[in-house]
Amino acid sequence: MQYLGEMISIGVAFSWTATALLSEMGSKRMGNVTLNFVRMGITLIFSAILFWVVTGRPLPAHASTEAYLWMMLSGLVGYVIGDFCLFQCYIIIGSKFGQLFMTLAPITAAVMAWITLRQQIRPTAILAMAVTLTGIAITVLGRGDGSNHRLSLKLPLNGVLFAIGAAVCQGVGLVLSKIGMDHYESSLTEPCAPWILPFYANVFRCIAGITGFTLLLLFRDGFTSLRKNITDRTSMTVATLTTIFGPFVGVGCSLLAVQYTSAGIASTLMALTPIIIILPAWWLFKQPITIKSVIGALISVAGVSLFFLL
Repeated sequence: MQYLGEMISIGVAFSWTATALLSEMGSKRMGNVTLNFVRMGITLIFSAILFWVVTGRPLPAHASTEAYLWMMLSGLVGYVIGDFCLFQCYIIIGSKFGQLFMTLAPITAAVMAWITLRQQIRPTAILAMAVTLTGIAITVLGRGDGSNHRLSLKLPLNGVLFAIGAAVCQGVGLVLSKIGMDHYESSLTEPCAPWILPFYANVFRCIAGITGFTLLLLFRDGFTSLRKNITDRTSMTVATLTTIFGPFVGVGCSLLAVQYTSAGIASTLMALTPIIIILPAWWLFKQPITIKSVIGALISVAGVSLFFLL
């Protein structure tokens, strides 16, 4: 079917949007750490079911210890630190602004790849960074109340810092995942389908994630919030849907999309979340829609597209 990859990519953008909105709901209802712990557990269960159906056993294929360590480091950065910051920013500034700041992730990934993998940063990438930052600045900055009319931040500073931290961790975690995936693929003890390899590797990221959030729960309230929420049907439904739309539908379809269209087009269409989320965020959370926020989101997404299309 013509444009199948493009349609799947747009579907992924809607899936990421659903994940962000559900995560905001879940974080406010269950708490940041509890929701993340439950998500990690559900992901491991779903992964085991997937592996059982596809390969006849619930465990991922064996690889080297080095590959496991790289993937777990990626999980520590991306899941424990990154998702903690992301879900905390959802609580403070909302998923609409949180997703806007996540357009900084490609910038971080490009810089991290330049440092660790010696990948060159093209001039268009520098332009993309500038465009993306401009879009975010248009949205979150405004004139101060004083007579000097200096620019001031329109959002709580701690929410912005958590959002920036989430974007940085996602970018760094992505590069660490690539390094880990390369080690994983080269050290496999048996052949496997290329599409399932990221799901194998993600298990070890989740192991690091659930370990980190277990420690946070232990030191925070001794699992009191977990025991309270795990018996709440609404909370568990939100957590399950967040997991399905994120690691499974989102990741699975993103892998499928690049098989039917170019990676650049797929990545650009999948980055439309900051625009798509504006209307449902207004409907669900009464977050106001302003001309500046729409223009800022459009410019930020345009900056992201420059990373992949030029």
